[in-house]
This record gives sequence, C-alpha cells and structure tokens, in this order.
Amino acid sequence: MGEGGLGVWKICPLFQGIGVATTVIVFLLNIYYIIILAWDVYYLAESFTSVLPWSTCNNTWNSKMCTVSFAAQNYTNCSFSNESASVAENYLECGNYTKVDPVVEFWERRILQISDGVDDVGGVVWQLALSLLIVWLVVYFCIWKGVRWTGKVVWVTATFPYLVITILLVRGLTLDGAQDGIIFYLKPDFAKLATSQVWIDAGTQIFFSYAIALGAMTALGSYNKFNNDCYKDCIIIAVVNSATSLYAGFAIFSVLGFMAQEQGVDIDKVVASGPGLAFIAYPKAVTQMPIAPLWACLFFIMIVFLGLDSQFVGVEAFVTAMLDLFPKFLRKGYNREIFIAVYCFVSFLIGLVMVTNGGMYVFQLFDYYSASGMALLWVCFFECVAVAWIYGGARFYDDIESMIGYRVNLWLRICWTVLTPIMTVGILLFSFITFEPLKYNKTYVYPSGAQGAGMCMAFASMICIPMYAIIKLIITPGSFRERWVLVTTPCFTKEFVNRRLPTELSMISEVKQPLFSPNNHVLSANIGQGHGKTIKVLRSGTQIHYQYPVLLM
Repeated sequence: MGEGGLGVWKICPLFQGIGVATTVIVFLLNIYYIIILAWDVYYLAESFTSVLPWSTCNNTWNSKMCTVSFAAQNYTNCSFSNESASVAENYLECGNYTKVDPVVEFWERRILQISDGVDDVGGVVWQLALSLLIVWLVVYFCIWKGVRWTGKVVWVTATFPYLVITILLVRGLTLDGAQDGIIFYLKPDFAKLATSQVWIDAGTQIFFSYAIALGAMTALGSYNKFNNDCYKDCIIIAVVNSATSLYAGFAIFSVLGFMAQEQGVDIDKVVASGPGLAFIAYPKAVTQMPIAPLWACLFFIMIVFLGLDSQFVGVEAFVTAMLDLFPKFLRKGYNREIFIAVYCFVSFLIGLVMVTNGGMYVFQLFDYYSASGMALLWVCFFECVAVAWIYGGARFYDDIESMIGYRVNLWLRICWTVLTPIMTVGILLFSFITFEPLKYNKTYVYPSGAQGAGMCMAFASMICIPMYAIIKLIITPGSFRERWVLVTTPCFTKEFVNRRLPTELSMISEVKQPLFSPNNHVLSANIGQGHGKTIKVLRSGTQIHYQYPVLLM
C-alpha cells in the first residue's frame, strides 16, 4: 500500500484509530527515549581524561560513603537523628554507613544530580540540556532528507556496537565473580512468574525491541518495493534482535557478578534495575581495562550509535504518519524539512523537564506509562482483531502471497487469530488486578498525582481506538448495516487494487462514472469478474472501498 502508521489502517476503516494511537505513542516515545542519549553524551564528554572520574572518590560530587574498597563493609543499624534529612546524611551522623561504589555516585550525583522525588523538580542540569540539544541536532540532520539517507547512516551505527560489546564481554569473563553473574543471568526464578510486573516487563521488552504497536515498522516498510520479501525480513530481524539482546546480557552480568563479589553482596542487590543499569555495569567494566578512557569513549560512542538507530526509527515513524495525513502540504518544497525541524525543537523543549534534578522520576513515568506496558498491549490486541478478524486472516495471507510469491507458515495466522489476542488481554487484565504503585529504585513510591499523570499519558493513546470507532460509525451515512459494511470494508486506491489483483481481474479502469444508490450514500456495483468471483466497489462520499469475496475468511 505504501502507507505509514496512519494510512495503513485503511484496510479496516473502523480501526483507523490504531494508527492514531500508535502515532501518539511514538510521539511520547521520541520525547523521552532520546534522554538516554543525552546521558550518554554527557558520559562521553567526561571520558576524555587520563583517569575516569567514576573510578575514584576524589571528586567534588563524591560523598563520604564513596569507596573503591569494600573489604570492610559495615551494615550495622543505627537510628535516624534527623527525620527530614536524607538516608545518607543520617548514616553519616551515626558514623556508621553503607559504602557506595564511585560508579553509582557518579551516575546519581554527577550525571543526574537527582533530587528526593518527582515533586522536587529543581533546576535544569545544563550539561544534560546541552547534550540533549546536540543529540536532537544529530537526529535532525540524519533524517531530514528521508529514510534513504538514514539507511546509509545505519550501516555504520548498527555494526560498530557488536565490536565493542565483544571486547567488553571478553574482559568481563576474565573478572573474578563473572561466573556467578552468568549463572544468575541464565538461571530462571519461576516464582517471579506469579507477579504481574514480570509479565508486563517481558511483554513491553518484546514489543519495544521489535517496535510492535508503535507504527515504526509500518513506516519503514512503506518505503519497500511491493514484492519485497517481508516474511524473510521479519525472521531475520527477530533472530538477530533476540540474539543481540542475549549476547549483550552476558557482557552486563559478567560485570555484575564481579561487582557483587567485590562488594560482598548478592547480585540482585549490587545495583538497582532500570534505565541506569547500563550506565553502572558497563562503566564499571571499562575501569577494569587497560587504557580505560579509550574503552570508555568507544563504549559510549557505541551507545550513541545504538540509541540513534532507535531514535531514527521513532522519528521517521511519526514523520511518515504526518506525511500521510497532510501529503499535499508536507511534500511540497522544503515543507518536510521545516516540519521536522519544528517537531524536533518542540520535542527538545518538552524533554527539558527530564534533564532537571527530578528529571529521572519524570523519565521513568514516561517510560512506564506512555510507550510501554498496558498501552502497547492494548494496541497490539486491536491490531490482531482488525487484521485477523475484521479484515480476515485468510485475506491477509493471500495479500502476503501476492507480494512475496509463496504462502507463509500457518503458525503466524494462529498467532494473529488466537494466541496473541489471548496473551495480550490476559497480561493486561493480570496487570490491572495486581496493580502496584510505580517505584523508583525499589524504594521511592510515586505520589498519587504523579501516578495519575502517568495513567493519563497511557489513556491518551488507548482511548483513540474506541473513540475513533464510535465516531466513525456515527458520521458514516446510511443504515447501521450499511455503515458496518463500509467501515469494515478495506479502502484501497485503484493503483493498489490493479497491482494486487491478477491481470484477468484488473477491470476497474472500465468504471468511468461511479453509480449512486437512491439515497446517494452507498454504491454497490459489480465491476469485474474472474475465476467465477465478483469484485465489488462501495462508495461513501469521496471514499471508494473495494471488496474481494474470494479473499474473505
């Protein structure tokens, strides 16, 4: 069809709200995901030194709890003398405190300069704001000419990280305790399966990793030729993506095993999970290597490349959706370039709230609600309903066959029709039933106001699907039966139909003047025959819908 995340849902006009929902999700995603790159650029700038600043405790941001040796760790309890003070300050007054690795303090006290909570936003960390601006400029100049130019950039950004990860993995495996970390990584804890958050995180990771329910793959696929073997591409992407994640995990957990042994604690206690994990484990790894600053620079350049790849896809998905929505305006002259510049600038301004002292709390709020969890599950469920049940799984199979020349495995149809809808609904209901307030670092519980704001971000995309469907049914003319037929019938262009159908069925050009029914609303006319089947065209207003009974389930 050559359509992006919005236009592609013409295959089922009733559910075109899916395209709107994915556009909202990817808009929010692009705002917060790039913050990770801003952190990385800040780290990269701090790496240009003879001694890495996170390898020592001799810096202005270090506290008295900072230590590079954990041999004399003391966990003796003590009472808080000042309830309004931070935990660190109370322990210091007792003179009996838990030691902290300089890597952790660099992350929290230098990079984030984190406050006590989301209600204490504080000021903008200017170094992060500058880093954010630099990254947005890079993104703009890499995508402003379109996906063909971006594709050339990706050849470099997608291959270099494998070299760096391999080097870090080799070094990590030579550290003491690495074996314990690998065992912890590979040994499952089946008790965790009873908690909803594990299922939510797993589903979110898979959806996000493969850009499912984001409209991103749809946007990129719209640039392919009609006969591109998308089935083969999907298999390659799935295998390479999962293998890369598994491979990178070995590098991370080998270092976590070393850190756990060094500090004398369990691996799950050595560092909190979350977005900061990679900014603690990997930087710790490079401090154990000769010429550490060089490896630090290479590592953070790698993270920039990886992040830029994902950011390119997200921005391109949103831009493609807007091009489909306003093609006559945005495809004229330099309007596309100007629009992308305005979009990047607005996203930068909104993102400034996440480079404040309380920015990490806002970031996690965006990450948990806006483009993950229940929002993606919700969209994925309706995508399956629209494709497998309304448009028709058999018809979709035939469409794929007409493109790639052979029929794909039946397992995919079973997934679209049964397994994926059941899994997404099950996880979604499970998460609602066992809902727990969002926490940062397993200790700070977000206040109800922040939780409410997060839920609003999730519902901002989720509500688009049912609302669009209701409005579509209301504004479509005719009886309810006529409305239902129109809103569930694919709305294709004549060019697509002529390309989709065999030559003996391509007779649409013979219809020169559309015919209207007496109420001037709906037309149903037989316009071509082949293989004993009839092609129908339905017309409502300015839209023309083509039906192929031969392809229905």
